[in-house]
Amino acid sequence: MLNRRGLIGASLVGSGLMGGGAASAAGPSGGIQLTKPCVISTWDFGVPANQAAWAILSKGGRALDAVEAGARVPEQDLKNHSVGRAGYPDRDGHVSLDASIMDEHGGCGAVAALEHIAHPISVARAVMEKTPHVLLVGAGALQFAQEQGFPREELLTPESRAAWEAWKKEAKYAPRANSEVGDYGKTSGQLGTPGGKGNHDTIGMLALDAAGNLSGACTTSGMAWKLRGRVGDSPIVGAGLYVDNDVGAATSTGVGEEVIRNVGSFLVVELMRQGRSPQDACKEAVARILRKKPDAKDLQVGFLALSKTGQVGAWSIQKGFSYALCDGTRQDRLEAGDSFY
Repeated sequence: MLNRRGLIGASLVGSGLMGGGAASAAGPSGGIQLTKPCVISTWDFGVPANQAAWAILSKGGRALDAVEAGARVPEQDLKNHSVGRAGYPDRDGHVSLDASIMDEHGGCGAVAALEHIAHPISVARAVMEKTPHVLLVGAGALQFAQEQGFPREELLTPESRAAWEAWKKEAKYAPRANSEVGDYGKTSGQLGTPGGKGNHDTIGMLALDAAGNLSGACTTSGMAWKLRGRVGDSPIVGAGLYVDNDVGAATSTGVGEEVIRNVGSFLVVELMRQGRSPQDACKEAVARILRKKPDAKDLQVGFLALSKTGQVGAWSIQKGFSYALCDGTRQDRLEAGDSFY
């Protein structure tokens, strides 16, 4: 991993970060090769999510079904405060969820600022398959979900409410990027650093099925204590998730505003189309964020990519980004992503 300060300069030059122009095209390098079928996802909690997806992929199932099933696992995990029903609320105490999904045909669906529904990834799939639209938000997304039979629930759990009440005592009533660092994992005494083990957010999942088709999913409760109505990159097609069945797929995690500004996941896939390996493509996407906004080095953004041939790549700003891999060889593999800092 290129985490030591002594190697940062050379690494950034190699990515074009210090050169003032776009980096030259590079051949395949780094990354991990998986066998078909396979599934990958962001963060440690991607392991059980991958295993749920594998139950479908290993039987010849479709990648789309696999990523939906996998994404539902952290959405329903009451210990996970950055995805799904146990997510931390916005500054006003409302839990709002975002998700997107894409299939091998270029179909896509998404929901944003969705309240009272525990599985936004499944609502996103319903948007894709049952409406002429791509993205539904807020009250309209909730209305659609209930019309489709999704039960309305109270998502603010007692633990999340307690964390919110504690935050309000010292809050400046303004969200701050990576504010989760101050409270995440507090019950275990492990506060972590941006992108560290105590600061997970978002699960992005990419799958390649036995038929050679790709699909992806991304779901989150967003930044803790965010402004009401804030939407990150996860439900934005091309930002938090992008799938091109001819080339590959990519997803992101971290501070969504920086990903949106650079249309990050689309960028990764386009770089792969131009001949970059998934690893090189993820690295260049992160480098581009840092070139445009040098102070983003204090934030965390990570990209994860999967090629049509099963090659995997990952890169982040800060160290600590982990990702989970699963194929016929092993279903519980975790790797540490490379980073600039």
